[in-house]
Amino acid sequence: MTVTKPLGRLRLGVNIDHVATVRNARGSAYPDPIRAAQIAEAAGADGITAHLREDRRHISDADIEGLMAALTLPLNFEMAATEEMQAIALRHKPHAVCLVPEKREERTTEGGLEVAREENRLAHFIAPLRDAGCRVSIFIAADARQIEAAARIGAAVIELHTGAYCDLHAEGRFEERDIELARLGEMAAYGHELGLEVHAGHGLTYDTVAPVAAFPEVMELNIGHFLIGEAIFRGLDPAIREMRRLMDAARA
Repeated sequence: MTVTKPLGRLRLGVNIDHVATVRNARGSAYPDPIRAAQIAEAAGADGITAHLREDRRHISDADIEGLMAALTLPLNFEMAATEEMQAIALRHKPHAVCLVPEKREERTTEGGLEVAREENRLAHFIAPLRDAGCRVSIFIAADARQIEAAARIGAAVIELHTGAYCDLHAEGRFEERDIELARLGEMAAYGHELGLEVHAGHGLTYDTVAPVAAFPEVMELNIGHFLIGEAIFRGLDPAIREMRRLMDAARA
């Protein structure tokens, strides 16, 4: 049996959106997402992810301003592929821009971006972002057609949607879970073959992270909601450190 050597250290991006969700529930200034980002850095995060949604349900424009001013870690700016968001990204020039699908009625991002059907539009959309020095990432399902389209439009990174795998695990549908996990592994390898850097995220927990972290082609995991929830019980720093430990153990 041939074991593929991991391509490098597995990075952890911590999504701080739901710190802002808690803050916004009271319309106050607390808890502060920027403080959460600083705690995440001290706990071993390699980057910070923030999704500025069109309805501003959690992260605000002021949060992005503050993160860009305060962070020493790279900021992964998640956004819909709209002119408004493109203009904001071009003004701030974050380290990375991750394009995600977005619907106002959804609770959270429900699936991957449809790249293959919008290839021409997205190619033109990401060109100014690339020219501004942002690494463009596309959040997609583990589907060869979408991965090929992402490579053709010039994206540097794909982030594979792990939500279906995590949902199947939570529902106890383990045979289907294992099929989805195998698909994720195959598509991570395929994306790497096409010259893309491969990330993964959505719904990952302590119980589900290890198999994904073990994929040698995956270079980064982006995890948010679970960590913010776990922080209620154990604190944000210990919650992140435990995730970091599980990732490192799986990678080893």
